[in-house]
Amino acid sequence: MSKHWSQYQNEFATHFASEEVKKAAEKGTEMLKNADRVFFIGNGGSNSICSHMMEDYMKMARKHTMSFTDAAMITCYANDYGWEKAMEEWIIAQFLPGDLLVSISSSGESKNILNATRKAKEMKGKIITLSGFSKDNSLSKLGDVNIVIPVKSFGIVENFHSMLLHIMLDDLHL
Repeated sequence: MSKHWSQYQNEFATHFASEEVKKAAEKGTEMLKNADRVFFIGNGGSNSICSHMMEDYMKMARKHTMSFTDAAMITCYANDYGWEKAMEEWIIAQFLPGDLLVSISSSGESKNILNATRKAKEMKGKIITLSGFSKDNSLSKLGDVNIVIPVKSFGIVENFHSMLLHIMLDDLHL
């Protein structure tokens, strides 16, 4: 088997065994349970996780969900406000105090994600962050719940984020 098989196997085992990750996921599940409206933001692969979770949380958990994933909306906001401010402006237009934002960034350093997360916090929102690469990335300091997978592998980080959100969803509706 390839070295990547072992790498994924070892990293997933390590993070599944982490009490810190488990407690954060449990707290995140409680926040999701209590939220009326859930927003998801991310770039690239994380953005596709957002689209998937928006649909699953709406369908299975009966949550009012939104994500910054529509191509026309993304290009409109990016054109009018610039990439670094696009999601922040979307948050200003849609977010209400008490809403929950799930911010996903593998690096935890994407300026557009950081700006939108700070704005949601300023607007009295609840925040769950999912990040990776480094334990002390910028996004990991902004949430009410912060889950960091400190591995420099997009595949491991993105897949673990997706699994965590599925586990939290299963805890909500099963």
